[in-house]
Amino acid sequence: MKRILILHGPNLNLLGLREPAVYGRMTLDDINSRLNDLARQRGVRLTIQQSNHEGVLIDAIQEAHAWASGILINPGGLTHTSVALRDAISGVALPAVEVHLSNIYAREEFRHHSFISPVCVGSIAGFGWRSYLLGLTALLDKLEEQTPPA
Repeated sequence: MKRILILHGPNLNLLGLREPAVYGRMTLDDINSRLNDLARQRGVRLTIQQSNHEGVLIDAIQEAHAWASGILINPGGLTHTSVALRDAISGVALPAVEVHLSNIYAREEFRHHSFISPVCVGSIAGFGWRSYLLGLTALLDKLEEQTPPA
């Protein structure tokens, strides 16, 4: 059974409260529930973690090297600032998909640059909570493509 690490970065624990016009009204628990439903349908297991601390996210990525098939990450504001998070993803060499609730390219200019995207197999942004489901689907499809036929 494939195992996927789901990482939610800083401030995503405030979903449903924080700027609902930008991020929507769905809570992080609601999103995680929908991710788990999709994972059950696809026969994969998720390990889900949220942290407001960059080092905790980096530790989770490094630990995933030993057990995960891939990573789905919403780095939040660290998208635009964290070379260390980028290096952790690159260092473990696991397929990763970056997701964002809002369209970062339609927002403030400082949000247009991602340190994370270049080390991911893909990025999905702007579809609200659905970005997570689209990202997980894309990651699982990519992993299936890479799995040799039995």
